[in-house]
Amino acid sequence: MKRSTKKILKIILPLSLGVFLIWYSIKNSTPSEREQLLENITQAHPGWILLSMLLGLLSHISRAYRWKFLLEPMGYKPKFLNSFMAVMVAYLANFGIPRSGEVLRGVTISTYEKIPFEKAFGTIISERIADFIMLLLIIGIAMILQTEYLLTYFKENNINPFLTIAILFGLLAAGVLTLKLIRKSKNGVILKIKVFAKGLLEGMRSILKMKNKGAFIFHTVFIWLMYVLMFYALVFTVPETAAMPFGVVMMAFVVGSFAISATNGGIGVYPIAIGASLMLFGISKEAGEAFGWITWGTQTLLVILAGGFSFLFLPIFNRQK
Repeated sequence: MKRSTKKILKIILPLSLGVFLIWYSIKNSTPSEREQLLENITQAHPGWILLSMLLGLLSHISRAYRWKFLLEPMGYKPKFLNSFMAVMVAYLANFGIPRSGEVLRGVTISTYEKIPFEKAFGTIISERIADFIMLLLIIGIAMILQTEYLLTYFKENNINPFLTIAILFGLLAAGVLTLKLIRKSKNGVILKIKVFAKGLLEGMRSILKMKNKGAFIFHTVFIWLMYVLMFYALVFTVPETAAMPFGVVMMAFVVGSFAISATNGGIGVYPIAIGASLMLFGISKEAGEAFGWITWGTQTLLVILAGGFSFLFLPIFNRQK
């Protein structure tokens, strides 16, 4: 298969899946359900939407500012606006090709701040590791808040959580073994990969060389706190979800965190996944999906506005370079 064909498929297939899920969800809804869904969306209070967008913007600003703590140990001090616009352009790119944003972010900061791409990309990987740890903590909090319900659900559906954990550890062990085999290889292509990987590792190790570890941790916690709050603020846009316990909100947040990467920007998948997760806690399909659409729409609008502005303003801001 040609490389260009693969690139096109990477864009079209996830997008097609999202569109199909939207069509399928609407097709399998009754006229009254569709009417209720639309009513919930159109009656959402704009004040909560604006608050959610503000909280989301604060998280993006904090992410851009946090990046400097990883770049400084390697001797790089990018302009804050360049860092922020690189972050927002990356989020916008994910609507085109899922997970392509990290690469574009590295390319953008490399282009405008003369930072070697592999080192910039290495710091982005370090960020993702820190974010993954935060996501695991949030998953743990959500599970603790809903322990009784989850144990009942696992029992009723014959799910063995310990088997899932064992499989994850097995995959991790296989990954470590593969890395050891690559390290010993003398193949020409492998050697080039090792040179590139060395730059990545230098970027990743910057997290250990930081002078301001406390500030980095603060911003990491702040970013995820804003994520949760921007999600929680929209709970009050739908009457039926407004009274949800915080534990249920956290479970829905976790589901949404995974669903957002399934298609281009989570289109189609995100609201359906949120609606399905809330149905487990007694929220109607119409209210749950309306909340999912409002949340997805709010996040998407913020990314389109800030990402689009960043895409246009980046070359203007750096025109003298």
